[in-house]
Amino acid sequence: MHFNQLLKERYSVRDYKTQKVPQALLIEVLDAGRMAPSAANKQPWSFILISDEDALRELSKSYDRDWFKKAPQVIVICGDHNSSWKRSFDQKDHCNIDAAIAIDHMTLRATELGLGTCWICNFNPDQVKNLLKLPDHMEPIALLPIGYPTNNQPSIKKRKELSEVVFENTYGNALKK
Repeated sequence: MHFNQLLKERYSVRDYKTQKVPQALLIEVLDAGRMAPSAANKQPWSFILISDEDALRELSKSYDRDWFKKAPQVIVICGDHNSSWKRSFDQKDHCNIDAAIAIDHMTLRATELGLGTCWICNFNPDQVKNLLKLPDHMEPIALLPIGYPTNNQPSIKKRKELSEVVFENTYGNALKK
């Protein structure tokens, strides 16, 4: 699949078949995250695959949505703030940025493999941290349910016009076409 087609086909899936994703495909998706670039190549992430029914039920308490409770598997993306790169000028921690890049790689690879995902950040991090027994320096950054979509029809993407988000040389200076 060409990259531009992949970008058009990826969408947030909120309705999954009950069928679990085979381990080989999950490894492909997880490896795509592992291969993502990171600031100073620190790779400050961990990916925790949740497949067990009891663990999924507990995890769903952190994000109480009916559709999420039906996801057959979930990848929890965690960031390691002890190992992430910090910008020297202001100590900005790039852990979340690096994790976001890895998540994006995983969502795109999943789409290419015919799988659906939905990036979730609106969850109770303390519940997830307790469930996964994460040490203090590890932060659960996102939940990524993964599975086979029941309906493989992406909705029309609503995006701002290029002229609203791209400028030349200074902010507000429209890019000339």
